[in-house]
Amino acid sequence: MTGDTITAIATASGRGGVAVIRVSGPEAFAVAEKIAGTVPAPGRFRFATFRDEERRVGSCSGEAGTPPLRVGPAPSSENPNSQTPQQPNILDAGLVLAFKGPHSYTGEDVVEFQCHGGSVAPRRVLEACLRAGARLARRGEFTERAFLNGRLDYDQAESVLDLIDAKTDRAAAAALEGLSGRKTRALRSLYDSVLTLSSTVEHALDVDEGELPGGFAEGLERELGAIRTAFAQALVRAREGKMLREGALVVLVGAPNAGKSSLLNALLGESRAIVSPIAGTTRDTIEEWLDLGGWPVRLVDTAGLRETDDAIEAEGVRRAEDLIAKADVVVRLVGVEEVEEVSEVEDVSEIVVLSKCDLLSTPRPSSPVPLLLSSKTGEGLEALRRAIVARLEAKAASGADAGAASDRLAAALLEAQALLPADMGDLVLAGNALARAAEVLGRPLGAVYSADLLDALFSRFCVGK
Repeated sequence: MTGDTITAIATASGRGGVAVIRVSGPEAFAVAEKIAGTVPAPGRFRFATFRDEERRVGSCSGEAGTPPLRVGPAPSSENPNSQTPQQPNILDAGLVLAFKGPHSYTGEDVVEFQCHGGSVAPRRVLEACLRAGARLARRGEFTERAFLNGRLDYDQAESVLDLIDAKTDRAAAAALEGLSGRKTRALRSLYDSVLTLSSTVEHALDVDEGELPGGFAEGLERELGAIRTAFAQALVRAREGKMLREGALVVLVGAPNAGKSSLLNALLGESRAIVSPIAGTTRDTIEEWLDLGGWPVRLVDTAGLRETDDAIEAEGVRRAEDLIAKADVVVRLVGVEEVEEVSEVEDVSEIVVLSKCDLLSTPRPSSPVPLLLSSKTGEGLEALRRAIVARLEAKAASGADAGAASDRLAAALLEAQALLPADMGDLVLAGNALARAAEVLGRPLGAVYSADLLDALFSRFCVGK
């Protein structure tokens, strides 16, 4: 438990129906009493008028020169000159919710004020909380306190951020799985399997060979095979999680005037990029998010690939080439004259598209490469969407590059997988390898977290979370 009380606006800024101001810490209920009067019982809510006890107004003065909002009965008609006594400044009216620690998000006493949205009412309530004794929370401090108080583990805290940032239903579902602790449980199960096999080998080394049951060696090989399969499945999930978290990079490339901008607009369903018959219209990259089969996709239109003396266009070509090297999927647009050169595609992450197929005057190619597409008529668009999704599924299934992101679990999986023995022929070598693999897997499970590691995570949150 921490010693001070924090507060922040927990909802996004801007025009809206409701805003939430969150208060957490040992003085949360005391702060709420100053603003809303009686605090509801934990787990309940009540409607209240929010007042600022520290900013009182009299009968003749109000905020910004406006008359004060009256509270209570009007002045007596028998004495119209009577003065209204000084009263707390009314800020807004709404709901108050109370949560008693440790049964709250942060594990501390928590109060939430639900007031009207917009910019003024939430700010006024927040300022009242600050004057009542709370301090403004740092970025991610509510979730950090949940972690420090044992309400969330590190990976669940990361999943909170993934859920906030999710751009598709599939990404949100993956984040919820992480929030439920599934990632940690899966790693724990794998760790237990490796540790059990390591212990079995150590036991075998301590007894006479004649004391071992029949088929013992074959059983060890089966266990090692099952562990390898479990590692492969875990790495598939890790790669998929990385793409769902960061978004898959899909890059449209081709010669100038190949139809890249038209294709970007067709896939988005809106006129995002300028389309012109003049070659070289796009000189910089244009990026938009797109949901393809549940995958959050960063779809990028690039400058046409060609030799040029124009410095600005040359920089656009250089950026396009950089993106090609980083892309999860490259959609290469070609014209009729280039079809013979791309009858086969060696790169499994590349999709070759014959664009502007509505203009074809020659017999259409019979091979599936390239994919025929017309951004004008819509022909081939759905086939292209399916092809991109298939490439992403295949890349996730390959498990390649699973540890490229700052994912501790994926990094541990890759390192431990590399330590697994090739076979169980030499029990001494196999036992040592399994013990090292178990040690690597155990690090994120019994983790000791440095201050830098925690700062790197929670600084990525918004202030109210």
